[in-house]
Amino acid sequence: MKLHFLYADSPTAEKAYKELTDRYGQCKREDADTLVVLGGDGTVLETLHEGIERGENTPVYGLNYGSLGFLLNPQTESIGDLPERVAASSQVTIHPLRMNCVCVDGKKHDAIAFNEVSLMRERRQAAKIEVHINNIKRMDELVCDGIMVATPAGSTAYNLSAHGPILPIDANVLTLTPISAFRPRRWRGAVLPEKACFSFKILEQEKRPVSATADFTEIREVSEVNVWQSKDLSKTLLFDPDHNLEERILREQFAS
Repeated sequence: MKLHFLYADSPTAEKAYKELTDRYGQCKREDADTLVVLGGDGTVLETLHEGIERGENTPVYGLNYGSLGFLLNPQTESIGDLPERVAASSQVTIHPLRMNCVCVDGKKHDAIAFNEVSLMRERRQAAKIEVHINNIKRMDELVCDGIMVATPAGSTAYNLSAHGPILPIDANVLTLTPISAFRPRRWRGAVLPEKACFSFKILEQEKRPVSATADFTEIREVSEVNVWQSKDLSKTLLFDPDHNLEERILREQFAS
């Protein structure tokens, strides 16, 4: 098995990288059967984004040397069993969101997100956002700190912290979650089919500026943001059979 190792900028991840590459060597990334990521969820997301940019189809197997590690597997107790764990792992295919936004100055930007696309107010005053779904206006004015569209894989991240629903990984839906909604005060968001197209128009743009963030990419002072799931892009994550993503999402819903 040809493995290429990537690691986070931390002492524990670097130590694991040295131990594992001493044992298995370091295959070139373009020749690898599997990318083994040592770090946290952020390191996995960076690897997924790099994979899209490189046009590679190599699956990603993560080992948790970070904090939460939702997209990773537990650290290996013995470095001698890593190839067996990778070979026995189950696959999960995920599709990112595409974000297209127009700024107040007329410039256009594109980005992708495997977790979520979020809009956030930039100043002390709440944002005012007009919400369209599939070219139909669904909300004239949402007064809030922000709003996000999250994928099933990202539903346990920022979305969960904003009290959005946890989505099963194979649910074929997306969640639309407000962030500290002021008006309508009781609106808790919506769950929509994965084919839904979202359009957000920023009201009172100069007085209430809004930024849009797709995973790591932040665009400031946007006037309109469009979001949809991209079925033409995909990445494969590998999980130990007793630690698969579907089971982890289920357990998260019963966590105390």
